[in-house]
Amino acid sequence: MSVLSESLSLHKTVRKHYLSLASGAECQVTYIWIDEAGEKLQCKTRTLNKEPTELRDIPEWTAVWLDCGTLIEVTLVPVKMFRDPFILDPNKLVLCEVVDSNCVPKGSNQRSQCAKVMEAVREFQPWFGMEQEYTLFGLDGQPFGWLPQGCPAIANCAVGIDKVFGRDICNCHYKACLYAGVRICGTNAEALASQWEFQVGPCEGIEMGDDLWMARYILHRVCEDFGVVASLDPNPIKCNNGTAGCHTNFSTKEMRSPGGLQYIKDAIKRLSKRHSQHLRVYDAHDGADNMSRLTSQLSTSSYNDFSTAIASRSVSVRIPGHVSQMGCGYFEDRRPAANCDPYTVMRALVETCLLETPVEDDDVQ
Repeated sequence: MSVLSESLSLHKTVRKHYLSLASGAECQVTYIWIDEAGEKLQCKTRTLNKEPTELRDIPEWTAVWLDCGTLIEVTLVPVKMFRDPFILDPNKLVLCEVVDSNCVPKGSNQRSQCAKVMEAVREFQPWFGMEQEYTLFGLDGQPFGWLPQGCPAIANCAVGIDKVFGRDICNCHYKACLYAGVRICGTNAEALASQWEFQVGPCEGIEMGDDLWMARYILHRVCEDFGVVASLDPNPIKCNNGTAGCHTNFSTKEMRSPGGLQYIKDAIKRLSKRHSQHLRVYDAHDGADNMSRLTSQLSTSSYNDFSTAIASRSVSVRIPGHVSQMGCGYFEDRRPAANCDPYTVMRALVETCLLETPVEDDDVQ
């Protein structure tokens, strides 16, 4: 065991005593927000005199933000509260938007605009489900658990120590999300031996983005406890054995009702006409990472060409086989990358599938 590993183990053992100490009536609230790049998360914690029972009980707070090379003060605005699975009740996690001194959302924080779009389509009752893939790495930068010879065989839903690594991390994340109140609905091993997936949903409207971002935060915190790193890189290991996406399922009340298959096909036809526009917002780096992922291999579609089919996993947008048989349900957009911003993906789907004219952007700094 390395010195670093020993240090991590000691730290986790010692902390148990302190976490067991009574805290009286006070409550610790951890504020969580999306960073300047729009891909990673940050957090800090404060004490409240009593446990908050609703969002308005949690005050706004301030943070430092790097804006064009200059540090400025921004305001953290609580938008959704969760239970804290790390230091337990009555403590809370709260997801926040970031706004400037004029209450204008900062550029990498897309939630407020997404919420505006979701309100415009409220009558359609849009439901989302997102399938978040991630890859585990050791602190040495190497794939977690891999042997020196490199890439193991593809191992979707595999069982066995010679095929998958990190199941304890996957299971602990699952339990922590359930405790927090995140609507996590499943998990499975993915193509690479240290790669996993969890699914969140179905969620209606803006709640999909809120719950996925919180699930990501919980994932990174669980990985801290295990001394590993969770990567959302769409092409995490350059060995042509596996990529990482965030397949997004979408439906409306019409699609879910008898005869809904026609509404699904109409929506897919609209999506086919805006393929390039969607790909520009389907990963955190304006399509650059997704281009290396969408190669028409390993159950991916072509980056350049739109495709659709029933029950195929090598197309841009899939109609699941059971949906075709039932004549209603949902479709799956398989193009979003693992590091996508769920708010921009949701907004793009809704504006293309449901709105004749996109909702105008607010002034965003």
